[in-house]
Amino acid sequence: MTMSRIVVTGIGASTPIGGTASDSWAALLDGASGVSSLEFDWVAQNDLPVTFAAQAAVRPDSVLERPEAKRLDPSAQFALVAAREAWADAGSPEVEPERLGVDFATGIGGLWTLLDAWDTLREKGPRRVMPMTVPMLMPNAAAAAVSMHLNARAYARTVASACASSTESIVNAVEHLRLGLADVVIAGGAESAIHPLTMAAFSSMQALSKRNDDPATASRPYSIDRDGFVMGEGAAAVVLEREDDARARGAKIYAAVVGGGITADSYHITAPEPEGLGASRAVRLALEEADASPDDVTHINAHATSTPTGDIAEYRALRSVFGDRVHEIPVSATKASTGHLLGGTGALEAVFAILAIRDGIAPPTINISTQDPEIPLRVSGTVSPLPSGDQLVISNSFGFGGHNAVAAFASV
Repeated sequence: MTMSRIVVTGIGASTPIGGTASDSWAALLDGASGVSSLEFDWVAQNDLPVTFAAQAAVRPDSVLERPEAKRLDPSAQFALVAAREAWADAGSPEVEPERLGVDFATGIGGLWTLLDAWDTLREKGPRRVMPMTVPMLMPNAAAAAVSMHLNARAYARTVASACASSTESIVNAVEHLRLGLADVVIAGGAESAIHPLTMAAFSSMQALSKRNDDPATASRPYSIDRDGFVMGEGAAAVVLEREDDARARGAKIYAAVVGGGITADSYHITAPEPEGLGASRAVRLALEEADASPDDVTHINAHATSTPTGDIAEYRALRSVFGDRVHEIPVSATKASTGHLLGGTGALEAVFAILAIRDGIAPPTINISTQDPEIPLRVSGTVSPLPSGDQLVISNSFGFGGHNAVAAFASV
């Protein structure tokens, strides 16, 4: 097992607030909202109770070549766009294909391909169903597309643990590198599920915000009047390698991935364990692996989906780990700006945590009208400076099924 730290040398993202990682970060710091009303015929046709979402700022098929876009579901298109940006940002490392790995996650996968094919089957018959339907709808399509584009042969894996998926992918990628099973891994997650079926289904379970009259402020984590999450779409990716190798090739290094924690609630298929017991164990595991104490943490990028039960359960988890000090740590809830990218959200928020370390700032949390007195975290609607010196930042992701994943990042 290697003793060299695992570092981030490249980042990429395609999000509701920007077509690249840098554009998304700039928009986040400006307090932008990527949420707006949906201008599709299917919204009215299906009489959807929720008529807004956080759509990607740049459509992936406008970035990719037409032939490659036609062979990929939008979720895999987003993955390829983010992965290409991250790879170029890392300087396109020269690595043997057998030593290059891909760990790309999704929560749902090729939803649009699956449901479009079902419509075609019903309306036009089996002969009109596209031959590429299965390769496009399968959940591992994004990982496969990225691995084939980069000629990565060490491994290509897909994690599907709902909204914890891509944080788990990053943690798994770090383990592969530490075990010496690869020299470079590109990890991340993607989702494209703003579809009438998912909008209807999440609405039916009362999970989505219903602020149709004011979509830009609908995602409001920690606000006393929060009423649900906002669907988002996009992807994010990070390039990971051992610090010794990165320095030997003169690579730019953003931060180190120093710890990860993965646990399960085993409580309920959709609701979090009310006291955040599984979530708090994941945080503790990440800090233990980082050889750090709760007192070392300088910033938290919270999962904070803007649901009444989820936000308070996460607060209880953090309080159990950090005690009263949790009220002094700058916390950001970036889904207020981006919406919830489901399987892609962990990777995106990892990118934001990494950039917070680079710039020494905590991004703002917009849309809080009155902060819930039961969640007295240190949250700001403006950019906040982090303490001077070395940074230790954790990024939380929790998903349906009781999946909990936490990644810890540190200054280098």
